Amino acid sequence: MSRSRVKALIEAGHATRDGIPTREPADAVRLGATYALQVPPPVPATPQGQDIPLTILFEDAHLLILDKPAGLVVHPAPGNLDGTLVNALISHAGDELTGIGGEARPGIVHRLDKDTSGVMVVAKSELAHRRLSDAFAARDLDREYIALAWGLPTPASGEVDAAIGRHATDRKRMAVVGPGGARSGKTALTRYATDRAWGASVSLLRLHLATGRTHQIRVHMAHIGHPLVGDPVYLRRTPAAAKSLAAPVREALLAFPRQALHAASLGFVHPITGAALSFTTPLPADMAMLVEKLDEKPR
Repeated sequence: MSRSRVKALIEAGHATRDGIPTREPADAVRLGATYALQVPPPVPATPQGQDIPLTILFEDAHLLILDKPAGLVVHPAPGNLDGTLVNALISHAGDELTGIGGEARPGIVHRLDKDTSGVMVVAKSELAHRRLSDAFAARDLDREYIALAWGLPTPASGEVDAAIGRHATDRKRMAVVGPGGARSGKTALTRYATDRAWGASVSLLRLHLATGRTHQIRVHMAHIGHPLVGDPVYLRRTPAAAKSLAAPVREALLAFPRQALHAASLGFVHPITGAALSFTTPLPADMAMLVEKLDEKPR
């Protein structure tokens, strides 16, 4: 067993000292103490089907359209080995997904962050997967996001054209980076329009992506000073815009447990039949509740 594997097991809570869990690999060994390492059983190399409810908007022999809830991870990865959309799809579609797009991510053409809700398309045939992947790469489709952001963007509609790459010190974050050098990023362009605003405190934005970078909307909106409500990664402090809100509304917004981002609509040409398809989903209940709070008249 490699040292990195042992370290990961310790950090995951599988090691004990005298029967008490210890999670710090750098702790010095104590004379006379008894250490134990519980090695969990191996997990299957390929995802297994799990009966997880799905909200399916459309399905035929070639593709499936669904409304992904916030909190559902798209595909298995370290820290989320099951309970994912892929596990649900395998349970639902069975052998139809075998070999499509690879064993780890069968049928997956694009993804949404765990805590982003909204419309997703899944391929059920190899040809559909290839053609849909090409359409997403070429941005040959119509996809709109709705977000609640702090503050009021100026201008009310515009573009954010700024390259995105890995953060210099936090590998779990993305960041706007300059051209050239070791930290050059990939071209990223986000178009936004303010649909509604509550003073200068909060805005309801409609956004379109001209590129598809990791966390693109979240990074770009934070970059221009309007981070998304509830964003656990890019909202680093209480925004000044919150101060002008009534206390109950401010508290509800600051306590929102995820980024307020929803993939509201998706339109594209069916990869096999050529038919024009378009799907729209309403705001999920938690985001709709925030809008209702913002609309409440102060007492």
